[in-house]
Amino acid sequence: MELTIQQVAAKTGLSAHTLRYYEKVGLMEPICRAANGHRSYQSHDLEWINLLMHLRTTGMPIADMQRFAEMMRQGDRGIGQRRQLLEEHEQKLLVQVKELQDTLSVLRDKITYYRAWEDQQPHLDD
Repeated sequence: MELTIQQVAAKTGLSAHTLRYYEKVGLMEPICRAANGHRSYQSHDLEWINLLMHLRTTGMPIADMQRFAEMMRQGDRGIGQRRQLLEEHEQKLLVQVKELQDTLSVLRDKITYYRAWEDQQPHLDD
């Protein structure tokens, strides 16, 4: 499977500019070029982009994503470091999830309170 940068942008929702940026800053290996000189993305490139998108969605800083990409280039030698980086990120996410759950609980309590208050109010006939 070979895809152009526009096809990858359409599939991923990332802009062509972002895809070029990811390559430029070392988040991606240089993309193979077709005979016409245009980028030619392979299925493994899409898998990697998918992982980058997930890391970005979780708020991982670009610098950490770059470190992770560099560790990937080390092959099996970098597995322990990659695991450690992801575990550290996981711990940050767990804290964020707990904070969101606590906030959601407070919001739900307020919603319940306001519904109960509204239910006790006399309804005016229009």
